[in-house]
Amino acid sequence: MEEISTVIGGADGATSIYVASCMTFLPICILVLIVLFFIWNISLIFYKEKKEPKLKSDESKCFSEKCRSILYVKGHDKAVLFIHGFPTTPSMYSYPAKVLSERGYDVYAPLIPTFGADYKEFEETSFSQWFSFIDDYYIELKNKYERVYVIGVSMGGAMTLKIAEKYSASPLAPEKIAVLSAPVAYNSLLRDHFVTSWSFYIGRFLALFIKEIGAKCIECKPESEDGNENWTGYGGTFPRQGLSLIYNLKIIRKDLAKVSVPIISIHDKGDKTVPFGNQKIILSSISSSDIEAYSPEMPNYRHTHHSLLMYDSCKKEYTDLIFNFFEKEDKR
Repeated sequence: MEEISTVIGGADGATSIYVASCMTFLPICILVLIVLFFIWNISLIFYKEKKEPKLKSDESKCFSEKCRSILYVKGHDKAVLFIHGFPTTPSMYSYPAKVLSERGYDVYAPLIPTFGADYKEFEETSFSQWFSFIDDYYIELKNKYERVYVIGVSMGGAMTLKIAEKYSASPLAPEKIAVLSAPVAYNSLLRDHFVTSWSFYIGRFLALFIKEIGAKCIECKPESEDGNENWTGYGGTFPRQGLSLIYNLKIIRKDLAKVSVPIISIHDKGDKTVPFGNQKIILSSISSSDIEAYSPEMPNYRHTHHSLLMYDSCKKEYTDLIFNFFEKEDKR
C-alpha cells in the first residue's frame, strides 16, 4: 500500500507542476497575442486593396446641390485642380475657386464619385478608387492645358502629393502644388510623437465587422462658426474607408522624396483633425527646391482649424498666398 501511495503522490506532484507551469505560461501567451493583435492592426501587414472597378461620376445622386462639382471654364490657358477632403465635398472650395477663376485660371473642383451621395455607396469604395478617378481627371486636364496647378486640403492634400510623386520627373508634372492640412501619417506615437485617434489602433479589427458608426449626411453645422457652418459631407465614422486611407498614407509618406515640383504648404498648429506634425514630415522629406511653408495658429473658433480655405477669418489670406506662389517666377 505504501508503494501505491507513493506512486499516486508522485502523479499528483507531476500534475501540480504541470498546472503551475501552465498558469505561468498562460499570461505570457495572452501578452504575446495582445502584442501581435496590435502589430497586425498598426502595421497593416498583409493588408491589400481589392481591385475594384473605376468609379463613374453621377451627380444626380447628390444629397444636396452644395455637393456638386465646382467648374469655372472660361477658356484660360492654365487650369487649377482642387481636390476635396475626406469625407467632404467641393463646397469647401467655394471661395478660392471663384477667386482664382476671376484671376485667370480655369477652375475644376470635381466631386469624387460616391462622396456627397448615399453613404451606403460610399461604404463600398476605397482610396484607390478615389485616387484613380482624380488621377484620370488630372491627366485629362494635362492633355488640355500646358500648365495645371493642384490644390488639396486634408485627404485632397495627400492626393496632391501623390500626383506630384507620380509625375514630378516627367512632362506630366503639375506646374506647382498647394497642400493644406495634409496628412501623410495617422497614428505615429513612437516615430513622430502624435496620435490622431486612439480608436484606430484597433481600426483594422473594427473594419472586419463594422461598416459605419453614426453615419449621416450633413449639409450644414449650425453649432459651428467662421464659415464652417456651411460644411457639407458625411458625419460619423467609416472604419473600412478610414483604414484604406491610412494604408495609402503609408505609401504616400514612403514616396515623398519623389516630389520635386514647387510646393506651398499651410498647416495650422492647432489643427484638431490632422496633427500639425504632418507638415514637418512633408517638408523634411520632399526634394522640391522651391518651397513656401506657413504654420499659422488661429484663435479658438468652434471648428477644428482644419478646412482652412473655407473659414471666413483666413480664406482670403490663404487664397492670396497660394495665388501669389503660383504667379511668382519659377525657380526651377
